[in-house]
Amino acid sequence: MLHLVIGNKRYSSWSMRPWLVLKAFDIPFDETVVPLKQPETRAQILQFSPTGKVPVLIDGDTRVWESLAIIEYLADIFPDKGIWPKDVVARAHARAIASEMHAGFQPLRQTLPMNVGERYAVPMPSDELKANIDRIENIWREARAKFGAGGRFLYGAFSAADAMYVPVVTRFETYRIPVASDTRLYMHAVTAHPAVKAWIDQARLETCTIADYELTPGGT
Repeated sequence: MLHLVIGNKRYSSWSMRPWLVLKAFDIPFDETVVPLKQPETRAQILQFSPTGKVPVLIDGDTRVWESLAIIEYLADIFPDKGIWPKDVVARAHARAIASEMHAGFQPLRQTLPMNVGERYAVPMPSDELKANIDRIENIWREARAKFGAGGRFLYGAFSAADAMYVPVVTRFETYRIPVASDTRLYMHAVTAHPAVKAWIDQARLETCTIADYELTPGGT
């Protein structure tokens, strides 16, 4: 059986992404949660991953690390699951926005660290953070307008592209980010998805916390 090694569900956005794909597409797997930012964390993860970071997927002798690489591997070994959109143009678009998420949005990552289940006051947005938020809203709006007809998600049905952006949805919720009405509708669809609800429920039950990640932005 596939084995996914992840960090705390409360904080680990990169772990969340492949976990959601496995869960949403009913792919059986075992999981190991390694608490992050502990003295033994790196040594524990190195037992599974050559990078000393999570997530990592283990499939027999095969080990795949990095969230997007894991998702692509799952799409390859389960081609009938529809992890990416079937239409070639929609699929190319989905991979482009997933790659943009994977490589970009540093101001958002740094200013709004993932903390599932918490609610903080809206931070004073920098120009860089506002630009990130605006870009993400436009990505979601464009994908849904061009490819999402007949469904609640970016490409109609839930896909890997949605999984890549779920941690942004949780950040927008955590920090009460003001968004447009169409963005809010998409966020409601995401948080209502059974796989997303399962992750959030499990995150809220975790007892291992990281003090630095519990500090609210700007002291608010």
